[in-house]
Amino acid sequence: MADAHKYEAVIGLEIHAQLATQSKLFCGDDASFGAEANTHISPITMGHPGTLPKTNATAIEYAIKMGLACGSEIAKNNYFARKNYFYPDLPKGYQISQHTTPICVGGTINIQTPEGEKIIQLNRIHLEEDAGKSIHDISATDTLIDLNRAGTPLVEMVTEPCIHSAEDAFLFVTEVRKLVRWIGICDGNMEEGSLRCDANISIRLKGVTTLGTRVEIKNLNSIRNIKKAIEFEIERLIQITETGEKIVQQTRSFDATNDTTFSIRDKEDANDYRYFPDPDLAPFHLTTAYIDAIRSKLPALPATLKKQWKIQYDLSAYAIEQLVENKEEADFYIQWAAASTHYKAIANWMIGPIRAYLNEGGGNFKALITLIPYLVELVELVESNQLNFSVASTKILKEIISHPQSPKAYALNNNLLQSNSMEDLEKWIDEVLKNHPAEVEAYKKGKKAIIGVFVGEVKKISKGKADPKMTTSLLAQKLA
Repeated sequence: MADAHKYEAVIGLEIHAQLATQSKLFCGDDASFGAEANTHISPITMGHPGTLPKTNATAIEYAIKMGLACGSEIAKNNYFARKNYFYPDLPKGYQISQHTTPICVGGTINIQTPEGEKIIQLNRIHLEEDAGKSIHDISATDTLIDLNRAGTPLVEMVTEPCIHSAEDAFLFVTEVRKLVRWIGICDGNMEEGSLRCDANISIRLKGVTTLGTRVEIKNLNSIRNIKKAIEFEIERLIQITETGEKIVQQTRSFDATNDTTFSIRDKEDANDYRYFPDPDLAPFHLTTAYIDAIRSKLPALPATLKKQWKIQYDLSAYAIEQLVENKEEADFYIQWAAASTHYKAIANWMIGPIRAYLNEGGGNFKALITLIPYLVELVELVESNQLNFSVASTKILKEIISHPQSPKAYALNNNLLQSNSMEDLEKWIDEVLKNHPAEVEAYKKGKKAIIGVFVGEVKKISKGKADPKMTTSLLAQKLA
């Protein structure tokens, strides 16, 4: 059996993110997903002779946003090159990309691992056009081509070969998907192909600094498959090395039916693509003022919010991680917290009852923004012990979302406010103790946990109006 522990995996990732522009990178064709095949095409998409492409300014802006979010250096002088390689689903016979002058150079993305924070170094982020789609499972004899996707703008993010495990690769792609959604440049939908990943993998003996022969796994379209493919490939490369065979540089694909990879062709190097500047596209220069204007529109990033919220709201690390999972939820928290000082309670409401309600009904936080005044009032009622949390979260929350209204008025109208009357509380407790003599005896013999049964029964007969803290305290006194 191979001794895997003496080897180190070296992984570099290439992530292609389809930019959420309305039109394609070099023409006005619709770039949206889901249309009937070959309806979002024109002579430029089809690569007809004599057609002239024109660069999409929004795509350039989105690429710069990505670079700024990653701390990359933005290259001011740019041009596009032709990558001469046969794509069956790219009619021109070449792809327009950036090779010598990527628009974003360097940068980092941080990931949180069980061992702590790790910094993943980026080599570059560049712009290019997507290819169309070859479809193999409709016809038994032919491959069908849908060119709707051809020419859609992509940013390609290329890491340095600095990732050493499938788990870290998984965490990195997860973070990238979160980031592109956060800054609004890509929907990150891997099932629709909006985000795809290629993984370059090699192995070497631990302590060795030179890189081994690499293989590339193409077009991984789910984060789970990225992890599985890399795990399989590392094991395969170790087995080849241990048996004395030679690793062949090649391009491979992942078979999700059995979690294995298979060879599709020998791997080309950059000089096989014969890059040269595209003669139909003028070079473009980015001014400092233009870059700064884009920088000023960037939202606060999750890493920044995490530091701010720890100080400003004194939230737990868990709560902060949950609330910055997506920008819509983070924005909602900021607006709610601006109207109340119950910062921790708001976080608990969002992570618990409100998220559960939205998951069940398929809603979103954006739709709840107009309800923030009512939610402020609802939390205040609970925090001031006027309303039981269970009643507030299971009954009143649904009512104020479906029929916006004052939660206090609803609670009053439906007799739901908690009673702080000692007289009422004693009456309810005495009734419960009278009806449960066996449990009372068990408590007095040492089964102290049974007090929770009494609290539950008081809650039931009081219809949620009994204050749980007062109930527990008074029960303990009566049972002493």
